[in-house]
Amino acid sequence: MASSLRFRNRKDASTWPRMSSTFWAIVLLSSLLIIYCGQLAAGTCEIVTLDRDSSQPRRTIARQTARCACKRGQIAGTTRARPACVDARIVRTKQWCDMMPCLEDEGCDLLVNRSGWTCTQPGGRVKTTTAL
Repeated sequence: MASSLRFRNRKDASTWPRMSSTFWAIVLLSSLLIIYCGQLAAGTCEIVTLDRDSSQPRRTIARQTARCACKRGQIAGTTRARPACVDARIVRTKQWCDMMPCLEDEGCDLLVNRSGWTCTQPGGRVKTTTAL
């Protein structure tokens, strides 16, 4: 109890450090900037992980994970071989080619069981994508 009286009587002791309002404004803006930079803009996606397995001859298996911040009525999908927000109806009805997942010079075909799609390049190379 005696120690608390001793600090209370000191002129330079306070519970909060006395800093200028400019200092606190800079601290607040810096923390908001850090929080904002961790967020994605609405309607955008970014690739989080990308794993490739080339252990089988003439075949490469690639798995990627994307983080998306889609608008209402949209869901994470693929457009022009990149992660993108697409109309949720496309995923619900499994009409994968409607989201234009292949590159411009490639043709898109649904797999027979509609679990994914194939992109066929002009040279005959085929890329198959299955949705999880």
